[in-house]
Amino acid sequence: MQIIRAADFGIVPNTEIAENLIKLFAHAKATDGEKTVLFDAGTYSIDSAKCEKKMLYITNTVGDEEFEDGETPHKNAVPFYLEGISDLTVDGGGAVFVIDGKVTNIAVENCKNITLENMEIRHSHPDMHELQVVSKRLFHIDFAIDRDTHYTVENGNLYFYGKDYRVRADKNAVNAWWIGLIRKATPDKVKRVRHPLFGVRKTADLGNGKVRAHFLNTAQFKIGDCFYIYDVRRQFAGIFANRSENVTLRNIKQRFNYSLAFVAQDCENITAESVDFAPEQGSTRKLASVADFMQICMCRGKVRVTDSYFDGAGDDTLNVHGIHFKITKKEGNTLTVRFMHPQSHGFNPLRVGDTLAFIDPHTLLEDGQTNIVQSELVNEYEICLQVENAEKAVVGAVVEDISACPDLEFCNNKMTRIITRGLLITTRGKVTVENNRFVSTTMSGILLSDDAKSWYESGMCRDVTIRNNTFDYCGGTPILIWPENSRHAGAVHQNIKIADNVFPHFKGACIRAKSTDGLLVNGNRFDGKCLLQTKDCTDVVSE
Repeated sequence: MQIIRAADFGIVPNTEIAENLIKLFAHAKATDGEKTVLFDAGTYSIDSAKCEKKMLYITNTVGDEEFEDGETPHKNAVPFYLEGISDLTVDGGGAVFVIDGKVTNIAVENCKNITLENMEIRHSHPDMHELQVVSKRLFHIDFAIDRDTHYTVENGNLYFYGKDYRVRADKNAVNAWWIGLIRKATPDKVKRVRHPLFGVRKTADLGNGKVRAHFLNTAQFKIGDCFYIYDVRRQFAGIFANRSENVTLRNIKQRFNYSLAFVAQDCENITAESVDFAPEQGSTRKLASVADFMQICMCRGKVRVTDSYFDGAGDDTLNVHGIHFKITKKEGNTLTVRFMHPQSHGFNPLRVGDTLAFIDPHTLLEDGQTNIVQSELVNEYEICLQVENAEKAVVGAVVEDISACPDLEFCNNKMTRIITRGLLITTRGKVTVENNRFVSTTMSGILLSDDAKSWYESGMCRDVTIRNNTFDYCGGTPILIWPENSRHAGAVHQNIKIADNVFPHFKGACIRAKSTDGLLVNGNRFDGKCLLQTKDCTDVVSE
């Protein structure tokens, strides 16, 4: 084992390190065998303007039509960029890295056997802003702005600014339905609401971090309301792993992310142990991620998430899924398939030798399989496939790569202030969700979905165990098994076991399922009158 000390490359605490990081990881790439890059404990600063710029097509992030004038689509500043490296441990040694500007914190591309551990990543003055209602009158509201936010009031308009952004606070207020709201009486709960500055007439600076906003009516506000305003476009990510094998996160703390906190795309074997995705102690912010905390897309092997803490997500805690590609052209055994959601494209996870299933988008049922002989990404949105037998392929139907369906183990984790679901799971692999605490999700705690008409996130669940979890608060059905088939022609999901869970406060049906075969529910504790509701389900056992 070789030790590569960051200090030998001029990377020492209390300095700006972006350009030296480039030299450090170039050296690591050129070093054969097992190696550890070791940082000294302390605080380091990173300037986004000095980082490498990389073209990153990251699934479930900003679509081409969402970029603004002057932005290069998919171009990311990346301070920690690992490409083509094997057998590397990056040990932060307890260091804190403070990033000024909009970046993808870490990118791991085409790597094998990578461990990232013992580090904390923060952002100074990020483009996420809290407005807290501190005074209410009939026609105006006084807001306190969080201390991390730089702001100015010009010509009656409130602006937020920082490295890489300057934005009017009421931008897109007419259409902004994604704003987070945390009420004083329910500090663990966050929900999506209309922009608090919708309909604002003018704003004045009161000094000391307070502004006065004038409205025609202020009935919707309550003293103590905390609103979170941010750019929802998902333009960057926290940690991005692309087409890599055996990637481990251990004791990683991320305090803010401009999109998804962690994305694994077309990878094999992902482990997250003792990660902490949450605002730092003492921060006025209550949200740590603009979108999901973890997104696992078109991956293989095993995904393990254990002993971790997730607090304050602008979307799900974890989403594990594949992609339904639509068949747009068929010529003999040659198929053209297309990415259908604008936020996922630009990469090719369909590998030679993989097995494809042909899926009816209305029933979500399989009608035959074939193997891939050749696979080529011909443009950002289309992949040309040679398959062994395209007899069952129908233009307008979709395909699912069933070789890219990982097993999932999600155990001993805690999550709170999740603005949508706790877990969104659509994989044919073996799934175990055990010993977790769902403190607060605005929607379901767990959703087993599958769709081929909206997000095009596949696919069927075939072996799921949900055991010994506590669902303290869920704004929707705590466990929802609900494939988005428009026509029932048979079970989409199969072999679901839900046992020994606790639903202490939910008054409706704690579990709802449709189009499912082999559903076993036993040993659960609940306060309401109904544990289980089913529709179009077979072989259901509830004890």
